[in-house]
Amino acid sequence: MLADFNENSSGGGIGGKLHLDVPRYTGLSPGSGPSTPTSTSGLSLSVNYLPSKFSSNILKSRTGKKSPGGAPEIAMPKQGGGLAAFKAGEQRIGGKKLKWTKFKWILLVANLALSLYSLGAMVLILLTWFDAWQNADIIRVANRPELIVSTIAASLGMLTSVIGWAGILLNNRMFLAIYSLMTWITFAFLVTPGYITYRKNTYNLEGKVNAQWSRNLGAMGRMRIQDQLSCCGYYSPYVEATVSQTCYARSILPGCKKPFWQYEEKILTRWFTITFAIVPAHLLVMLAALLCSNHVTYRFGKGMMPEAYRLNMGSMAVIMDQYAK
Repeated sequence: MLADFNENSSGGGIGGKLHLDVPRYTGLSPGSGPSTPTSTSGLSLSVNYLPSKFSSNILKSRTGKKSPGGAPEIAMPKQGGGLAAFKAGEQRIGGKKLKWTKFKWILLVANLALSLYSLGAMVLILLTWFDAWQNADIIRVANRPELIVSTIAASLGMLTSVIGWAGILLNNRMFLAIYSLMTWITFAFLVTPGYITYRKNTYNLEGKVNAQWSRNLGAMGRMRIQDQLSCCGYYSPYVEATVSQTCYARSILPGCKKPFWQYEEKILTRWFTITFAIVPAHLLVMLAALLCSNHVTYRFGKGMMPEAYRLNMGSMAVIMDQYAK
């Protein structure tokens, strides 16, 4: 289009020929590199953008407005802002009032939700690890795999939210691409403890508790559960009991099967309920990340100049020569 414009503008104007005679862009020259734009003359099409070169057709057009001296104003093409583009109050994106795109607001709300439930989950998990509430030690002994996976899920959620904040506040699309990927990884670790606890609670919980007490807990694990639940042995002090200051042969404490079973049923139900309640919110976060990460600013694509208009050394020489005249 610009080459056709040059062909029609070789006539009258200030100083004779006003435009460089640059032919149409035909692709890469045989001797140029894989990313060197050139035309048949070896020049970039960007030489058509010399700000002091305009055709007679443009110079003859009028805006209809009058200048302070009374003469009609010339309709000159809008040029680049240069240093003036960085002045205070200059419009850069979306006008004077609209600063953020609606997609960026959606990302902000979604990442805020991710930060809140990840932080809340991490607080609950840390309180469990530090034995900060009653019977928390039972979870550390009897539900250790679920607790470890939940810790990883909460940690990944917090890490993902930090990457999301960096991408949102810095308008960095690379960070937001990593953020979108991390939401999927976090989702996998989020549903894993929910599935484990649901399956354990739903399918023969009593048999799992029996096998855990007799095979998996060990002497120290049984003693810690006995101390927490104030019981002795599994059915009685004579059946699979660990001797301690409160648990011995003639102890009057009841067996641990019923309180241990009831506690496991209660904690597993709460565990998968909370986990699966977070899943819909996390799915919305994943959807927002996929749809909005590439629209955090008003820029289209990567904001790179088309290859046909990138400057090379020959084009720079022609431009500098024209400015020198």
